[in-house]
Amino acid sequence: MLESRLNPIAKKWGYNSLETMTIALQGVPDKNLVTDIVEAMTTNDTSFFRDRHPFDTFKNDLMRYMRETRGKKKNLRIWCAASSSGQEPYSIAMLLKEAEVEYPGWNFEIVATDISHDILDQARSGLYTQFEAQRGLPVQLLLKYFTQVENQKWQIGQDVKNLIKFQYFNLLDSMTSLGTFDIIFCRNVLLHFDKATKRKVLGQIAQHLAPDGYLLLGEAESVSGFTDSLTSLPDHDDVFVSKDHPHLKADDRPENSRSSAQPIKPSATGNAIHSRFSLSPKKNTTTKS
Repeated sequence: MLESRLNPIAKKWGYNSLETMTIALQGVPDKNLVTDIVEAMTTNDTSFFRDRHPFDTFKNDLMRYMRETRGKKKNLRIWCAASSSGQEPYSIAMLLKEAEVEYPGWNFEIVATDISHDILDQARSGLYTQFEAQRGLPVQLLLKYFTQVENQKWQIGQDVKNLIKFQYFNLLDSMTSLGTFDIIFCRNVLLHFDKATKRKVLGQIAQHLAPDGYLLLGEAESVSGFTDSLTSLPDHDDVFVSKDHPHLKADDRPENSRSSAQPIKPSATGNAIHSRFSLSPKKNTTTKS
């Protein structure tokens, strides 16, 4: 895979082999060459509503909690930390559009970042092939929010695009300019990093997550051993919160991530959404495509 992706780059820049290009990179390489290599090596396999259950959790549990606790501010910032070609942030935006009647007067902002300029341009266009549109996207949402255009492609509507700000960002850089977020999607990214990089990225994310915010990682990812600031939410091993998060009872706040804390129980009145509510257990899912 390495050779198939980088050989065209070496040829483009006039190197007769990968070894020659590697030697050149050890000096002071052209920034455009580095950009080309990053673009070639970036993995962009994604789909609409990928793995489904994180989006169900977002819609049915996390958003309901935010509606109860943020009812006065009516403001919500969401970060898709590796937005790829846009399917994840557009999936979130469509869910927000579907639920907008329940959130009158709310301001939703989705910041979608990626390290690849080319893939960000594709995401901004909101234009997808028939194959891409059919991967994970319910037909009713396709017909409601997309318009079929030339060459059997589908164009997402401007009203959905308006919710999203796409921008270049390297997760290894300082996150100060991004501000604080209420919900962060950083799914299937950390598994590509070494331990030191995971510590750095998670440490920064913890600093830019609101005190009552949520971090969603991929099923194969964890914060355990990489940050002491976050812990998994009971019954949701891929959702992480601060250790003094309102959803955690005092006796359920663990010292380490991936704890054995018990699920949060509904209040005595039976209302599962107010000061504490019980998140529905995650259903078993199939292996990622």
